[in-house]
Amino acid sequence: MSKEPTVRLVQQSDYQFAIYYSEEKDPIYGDEPPPLGRSQGATPSQFLLAGVANCLSDSLLFALRKFKQNPEPIETTASCEIGRNAENRLRILAIQVEIRVGVPGGSLENLDRVLAQFQDFCTVSSSVSLGIPVNVTVIDSDNHQLYPAS
Repeated sequence: MSKEPTVRLVQQSDYQFAIYYSEEKDPIYGDEPPPLGRSQGATPSQFLLAGVANCLSDSLLFALRKFKQNPEPIETTASCEIGRNAENRLRILAIQVEIRVGVPGGSLENLDRVLAQFQDFCTVSSSVSLGIPVNVTVIDSDNHQLYPAS
């Protein structure tokens, strides 16, 4: 049975926190941009984007490797739209993720099957998408859009 994921945050100064994801490793840092913080780390929104993008990238890689395919190198970019909700509070309204595989799509066997289901196995994006739309695009090394089908 796997241990439940945990992190420990220790305030460094103002809005900067050291984030320990493993007690054996150096922390990563989170901070807010000015005027609250000093941009001495990623913002909470960037951590959310990183979690979604990392999980989707892992899921795609795992699904392709299951069919003994090598899509490397994979490069993923994630961004989000931030706006105000009905109570005029800032919220992440949508997340866009672009995954670029390092080979032509035509060289990957079972690609249609992989693309049809890899998102369903991503724990983070599947959870986040219950409240925030997560829009995923997959592009190959020839700059062809593989997903969604155009």
